[in-house]
Amino acid sequence: DRRVRQAFNHAIDKDDIIRGVLLGLGRASTGPFPPESWAYNEAVQPAAHDPEKAKAILAEAGWADADGDGWLDLDGRSLGFTLLTNQGNDQRQKAAEIIQRRLKDIGVRMEIRVVEWSALLSQFIDPRQFEAILLGWGLSRDPDLYDLFHSSKTKPGEFNFAGYANDEVDRLLIEGRRTFDQPQRTAIYRRIHQLIAE
Repeated sequence: DRRVRQAFNHAIDKDDIIRGVLLGLGRASTGPFPPESWAYNEAVQPAAHDPEKAKAILAEAGWADADGDGWLDLDGRSLGFTLLTNQGNDQRQKAAEIIQRRLKDIGVRMEIRVVEWSALLSQFIDPRQFEAILLGWGLSRDPDLYDLFHSSKTKPGEFNFAGYANDEVDRLLIEGRRTFDQPQRTAIYRRIHQLIAE
């Protein structure tokens, strides 16, 4: 239910992470492209930090604290998950702690598990044995995201290990690779940015 992801987006205060982890030297991301890229869609704005809106979205999706224990639940299942990140990256670990605190504020239980890099790859990422993961990614100058977001790239060892699938994004990724006209490519990738953000 993408409403849950949207609620998490409103619950997490990106400015907390920028101030507390990046010492103010960053900006909130809105999608897969950095603002310096010609593919960046300026119309896509970061979700405002709004815990009340997050709670309302989750309530609309059916999540409520039915048993009064402080955690949201639905059909007898508590809303919680484990976030994995790699050992040796203090920024990711600190960001995970901030995310954990903000999700707790809206009744979502998030555990943090820090794993050595090769174990993270072999035991969790490649076999897709995780609920959520915090990693970073750098793109080349050309914003081709085919390997990261096309639904055909979800096999073990491939880069769409999150299992993202969207028919329109699949079509646009192929079209973006086949188009040489820069204004057309810009429109294609800006639409991809919007769809992934949504």
